[in-house]
This record gives sequence, structure tokens and C-alpha cells, in this order.
Amino acid sequence: MRFVDFLRAAVLLCGGSATALATITVLGAGSEDDSLLAGFVIGWWIAASMIGMWLGRRAETNSPIARLLAAAKSTNSLPEQRPSSLLLNRMWPLLASTVLALGLGLVAPQIPAIACGFAIMGALAWRRQEAAVTAIEERDGVAFYVEPTSPLKPIKLIRAPGFRRDMVSVNGATR
Repeated sequence: MRFVDFLRAAVLLCGGSATALATITVLGAGSEDDSLLAGFVIGWWIAASMIGMWLGRRAETNSPIARLLAAAKSTNSLPEQRPSSLLLNRMWPLLASTVLALGLGLVAPQIPAIACGFAIMGALAWRRQEAAVTAIEERDGVAFYVEPTSPLKPIKLIRAPGFRRDMVSVNGATR
């Protein structure tokens, strides 16, 4: 699976997790008619959104992704392509925390409310990373792929040949 596709999927999965958790929170708080909880939840979600936007404000890659790209090993062949198993392999902590918070939300709606804030924060913090990695791929003429590894080991990337994009200026000279 290409790394840019993985980053895009991670943002969408965080957003989907936040949506599911927010739904359970609103249903739980509405059934108990708890206006104090609703006020705290809205405040937490706004704070989490602001923190996520602040963390994801830069258009360049963050330092952990930059280190990951720099440590990618080069190859001329593509790795095995199984995107669904790779996403499950790498995103299992998000899945486990979402399912656990949803289950506990039936008892206490505060738990999915807190987890929802962290999912919002993650989605907003990672929202520009895919574009930054795409720019690096186009500049260097490479494509980064996620290497299938154990779910408990750190993620590793493979650098494969890609297509270089030549930038042409208005007067016809290339940069």
C-alpha cells in the first residue's frame, strides 16, 4: 500500500471513529438529559479541534514522518499489496480504542466523548501529511510503500522508483 494512501486512510478512519463516538455520546447524554455533560463535551471537542488544527498547521512533514521517509530502504520491486490487512495491522489501536469506548459509552457517555476528542485531534493533526509526502515523492521521483510488518513493531517504509514531476515556470524554464 502506498504510504500516501495509508495516511489518507488514517485521517478518514480517525474521522469515522470520531463520528461514531460522537453519535454514542450525543445519544447517551440526550437520554440522561445531562446539560452539564453536554457543555463539557462541546468544550472538549472545540479544544481538541483547536489543538489538532494547531498540530497540523504546517504544510511540511512532521519530524516522525520525515525520519520514517529518510529511513526507507530502496528497492526496485513493489511490496505485497494487501491494503485491508495492512490497515488492520497498523490501525488496530484505533479500532480497539473505538470499540472499547463505544462499549463503555453504553454505561458512561463521558468515555466516548473523551475518545472522540482524541480522534478529532488525530484526524486534524494528520490532515496535511499526505500532501507533504506526495510533494516529496514528486520532487524525488520515488514512491513510498508501507512494508508489511508485525503489528507490534514500528512501521517501516520501502522506497521504490516513481515518476518525477518536472515543474515548468511561466517562461518555459524548468526549476
